[in-house]
Amino acid sequence: MKPLEALRRWLWLLCLASVLATTAHAAAPQPKQLRAGAATCNLTPPLGSDIIGGFLPFPATHVHDELLARCLVLDDGTTRLALVVCDLLGLHRSVSVEARKLVEEATGIPAANVMISGTHTHSAASALGDHPRGYFSDRDLNDYQRFVARRIADGVRNAANLLRPAQVAFGTAEAPEHVFNRRWFMKEGTVPVTPFGTKTDKVKMNPPGGSADLVEPAGPTDPTVSFIALREPGGRLISVFSAYSLHYVGGVGGGHISADYYGIYCEALKKLQPGAENDPPFVALMANGTSGDVNNINFRTPRPGQPPYAQMRHVAEDVAGKVHAALAKVKWQDAAPLAARYRELEHVAWRKIEPELLAWAKEADGKATGPLGKANLSAIYAGRVLRLAQASPQTKTPVQTLRIGDICIGTTPCETFAETGLEFKKRSPFAQSFMVELAHGYYGYMPTPRHFALGGYETWAGTNALEPQASVKMVEALLEMAGEMR
Repeated sequence: MKPLEALRRWLWLLCLASVLATTAHAAAPQPKQLRAGAATCNLTPPLGSDIIGGFLPFPATHVHDELLARCLVLDDGTTRLALVVCDLLGLHRSVSVEARKLVEEATGIPAANVMISGTHTHSAASALGDHPRGYFSDRDLNDYQRFVARRIADGVRNAANLLRPAQVAFGTAEAPEHVFNRRWFMKEGTVPVTPFGTKTDKVKMNPPGGSADLVEPAGPTDPTVSFIALREPGGRLISVFSAYSLHYVGGVGGGHISADYYGIYCEALKKLQPGAENDPPFVALMANGTSGDVNNINFRTPRPGQPPYAQMRHVAEDVAGKVHAALAKVKWQDAAPLAARYRELEHVAWRKIEPELLAWAKEADGKATGPLGKANLSAIYAGRVLRLAQASPQTKTPVQTLRIGDICIGTTPCETFAETGLEFKKRSPFAQSFMVELAHGYYGYMPTPRHFALGGYETWAGTNALEPQASVKMVEALLEMAGEMR
């Protein structure tokens, strides 16, 4: 080939390569602008409704602060997600099923793309049903449960109505001074007898504060507040979705309905934002992380008694201040691919009731109220054991993962131990990962396998409703689902 001809061919090939590269670049899908909208809906029950959270329910006589469903909707141009946090102790799986069906009908957001969790406030009426300790995954809804499902759907619909261009960021804040593991090893022979009449526990939940019999906590805490922030491009905040592994704070007035520190945190964070009251208003959400063995009590050095709401306001305002400060350091992105996975794990079994325990329950079953109106724990747990022995054949245990750009959220329907949440963060294929508990159902406490050998309140049959390997199976399912989204 002559030099001139070779030069012409080389220039032609170079031109062709440039055209192909330009065409390929033009054809490549460009990330679409993320959109976000947030809204709330009222879930407050009528006065006289039973407040649950203790062993014996009692009627509500006053509304201190309204219970809300706080809703966030995200849209990446292809996929929509809805994140809902309800000011409830928890909700039955059937409430989630009904609410997500209504959401899909009203907005087109697939039911599998809707995450619904309860905060675990102990000052709310029950969305668990007329028999909250009945171990069935499918239940007919009562009037309040239908109301809750309808209002969740309304809240998501309102949030979808407010979708607008948004930027997203992930951040964390550290708040170790408010979280304490509540399960303690104690000196030999000092752990009390269980309601089952045995002295087999090696740890005590909520031991006497300041006791000389305390040895050490039986597990870790997770001091990190993880949050996802949405703002109008370069402008004011739309919403902040947070998760913190603190069980609840408590300290409410007698007979009061309250969202606990979760609600106070949301209002405190709102007050810190410029233009938060502008239309549409800023909406904060605080979900419960993994706090099944964590609370706000320093058992080594107990704090003195305080007036109602003082401690929860202290915790909420401090955490809100820490998150607000962390917001100034985040990096904002215009686009974030969205994805979701939802499964119901039928290979997770209800806890098996041994013949000896069943025989004990039949003997001990009786009145839940003992002398002077106090709870008769043996009778309460006998009833729970008898009902657990008649559980439905399948659990339909709901687990879910959501992807928001480089962020991954995993959920369980249980009061999940902190070490499970820490394990998920460590093993997730997404570096920015965290967990939310009490999502899509209420299946009791979920200790890790090692804790069943230690005993304690969270492992008792009737407090715990699932098999000892439940936490292992759920984490493995969540990691597999996260891998699919990656």
